[in-house]
Amino acid sequence: MSITASAPTARAVPLAQRSPAPDLARGFMLLLIAVAHAHMYLSGHEVGFRGYTLDGGTLDRLVAGVQILLVDGRALPMFAALFGYGLVQIANRQAAAGRSWPEVRRVLRARSLWLLAFGFCHALLLFFGDILGAYGLIGLLLVGFVRRSDRALFWAAGIGAVLHVVVLAGFGLLTLSAPKGDTPAAMADPLEALMTRMIGWAGMTPTYFAVGVVSAFLLGIWAARRRLLEEPRAHRALLARVATFGTAVAVVGAVPLTLIDTRLWGPSDAVSVSVYALHSVTGIAGGLAYAALVGLFVAGREGRTGPVGRALAACGQWSLTCYLLQSVVFVALFTPYLGGIGTRVGDAAASGIAVLTWLGSVVLAASLSRTGRRGPAETALRKLTYRRAG
Repeated sequence: MSITASAPTARAVPLAQRSPAPDLARGFMLLLIAVAHAHMYLSGHEVGFRGYTLDGGTLDRLVAGVQILLVDGRALPMFAALFGYGLVQIANRQAAAGRSWPEVRRVLRARSLWLLAFGFCHALLLFFGDILGAYGLIGLLLVGFVRRSDRALFWAAGIGAVLHVVVLAGFGLLTLSAPKGDTPAAMADPLEALMTRMIGWAGMTPTYFAVGVVSAFLLGIWAARRRLLEEPRAHRALLARVATFGTAVAVVGAVPLTLIDTRLWGPSDAVSVSVYALHSVTGIAGGLAYAALVGLFVAGREGRTGPVGRALAACGQWSLTCYLLQSVVFVALFTPYLGGIGTRVGDAAASGIAVLTWLGSVVLAASLSRTGRRGPAETALRKLTYRRAG
């Protein structure tokens, strides 16, 4: 997987010269990921399809309802689309540096392999719901789509959406029938939690690949070819259509499951499973819509994002580091063998902690990136990807 010493190496784009919209989208995405993951560390409660407690108070149910409606199943596709977008950006920089396609493909696969390794370590040490491994896997297996035709991208995305529904229906049935045990985050024995995390990661990584990731990833490649986020003013009409239609589809598709998981509606098992699959597949449209909204924001301000926007963009530039940092904070606070508050707080408090954690990561990234410093995880991934033979 090493890059040969004779091959030219594309230089990293200085942080100050990067297009703001992709990084802003990643920074916003990390907020969605934080609030979508925090409640997974809670234990001692009966939970619904999306893992929220069914016996929480009014505020807990309200927070859970808002997140099921607007966040859950929407952050993951947004992440996938931005990953596909970023892969094309890397490929373009490599090609501009004079690399042939086989050399470019080798770089992309090396990066994906190391991302898979990062995901393994993340699951081993911290979080059973790691999603880095799935993106590493998709980069390894589908890197060829960077050069495939638009028609091939749309056909594959459609097939991925169908597979998405089938797999999610199976998950819905499993949720109804499987016995409810503690998640690894609730286990008091660190070694037992580690083993359970790794077993779960081994199954969840290929499942994430099949569920919600493929379609959004391929559409992210299509968007990157047209530089929708790098040149948002030139594509304002298209971004507006994606944002409007995608948001409408995602919200309408989420309403039924929101009613079920907040115990406002109790349909039959068959209907519940269908609603669960509907919620997830419409989340693809939601993830794309959120990315489009960021593009529209940047287009409307003509690239001048202001201090808040610059801070969010810095967080996006440090997205891998900030994502891992979230897990460090959550493990330190929630797990029984450390902070132990996972059995004492509800969904609302967990989401509040998630927002504060995200804000802390924004401040950290904004402060340290002013000197052009990159996140430690980003630096490590780049060095590993471009390491030279011998």
